[in-house]
Amino acid sequence: MQLLLTAKSFQLTLKHSFTISRSTRTFQVTVIVSISDGVTTGYGEAIPYPYYNITLEKIEQSVAKSKSIIENAFGMHPNDLWNYLESNLKDDYFTLCALNCAYWDYYAKSQNRTTRSYFCDENKSTPLSDYTIGIDAIDVMKQKILDTPWPIYKIKLGTEYDVEIISELRKITDAVFRIDANCAWTVEETLQNAIQLKTLGVEFIEQPLHAEDWEGMKRLKRYCVLPLIADESCQRFEDVQKCAEGFHGINIKLMKCGGLTPALKMIEKAQALKLKVMAGCMAESTVGISNLAQIAPLLDYLDADGAMLLKNDTAKGVNLDYGKIEYPNEKGSGIMPLD
Repeated sequence: MQLLLTAKSFQLTLKHSFTISRSTRTFQVTVIVSISDGVTTGYGEAIPYPYYNITLEKIEQSVAKSKSIIENAFGMHPNDLWNYLESNLKDDYFTLCALNCAYWDYYAKSQNRTTRSYFCDENKSTPLSDYTIGIDAIDVMKQKILDTPWPIYKIKLGTEYDVEIISELRKITDAVFRIDANCAWTVEETLQNAIQLKTLGVEFIEQPLHAEDWEGMKRLKRYCVLPLIADESCQRFEDVQKCAEGFHGINIKLMKCGGLTPALKMIEKAQALKLKVMAGCMAESTVGISNLAQIAPLLDYLDADGAMLLKNDTAKGVNLDYGKIEYPNEKGSGIMPLD
């Protein structure tokens, strides 16, 4: 039987302008790929992301050059298909992720199973997801928290008044805070900020230094009073070992690592190295979030709020209720397209 690969792009509007240390966005273009045998269809997602040199054109080209492989993939295990696709997509793991997730979704649906049932007990509890607050005027950041009560907030920082931001936000909520500096701090800033942030109920700091500042991170791991989680420094499987030298944990993004197949290997490797494991998202729709949620039972921390930040969506699937994942009854990854 021949499989059909299709792709469609969407423009997703953010509920609020979203600012991190290096950029601001008001919308997000995304590409939804589908793999179908005419009866059963699986879905995956890739977004253009300039920081990682991923453009819409590159995604479309990667889909086109993967069609012949997908067409002949019927009956193949998702991990074996990943190996075939990866040799053609070494410069575009975002599209590789979309294809791998779509095929896992299709594969599980075709066997009348949930995707996560291949990885773990599908009834196993999952960590609560945080909700992200982008950089803005302090009053605006406060209002975002008041508008969305949540047990855990991920706060984007990278300003000249970062500690003041957290001090002010702490006045209106007792929720756990996680900090993401997106490479904006120096070693000394991190060490000093961490002392004050710890007293303000911060759980950990994500990616304080530039991705390649390994010497700086080694120093921070030794002296910083808060745990450190790698994000930009941990993109693919081969980065996990190195991250153990400078971080206490890693944040896996499916698009950066190439999908569910390599993410599972990264989790296994990180746990062997005694690293905490987090998985996170981009500004992606429910397609991407539902695929991400399939590995949630294996994680220590979760950042799966991407679809909550959007005004419009591409599908129904996994939802979050006050941080808790709600899996739909559908098989596969639970994705049901809106159109």
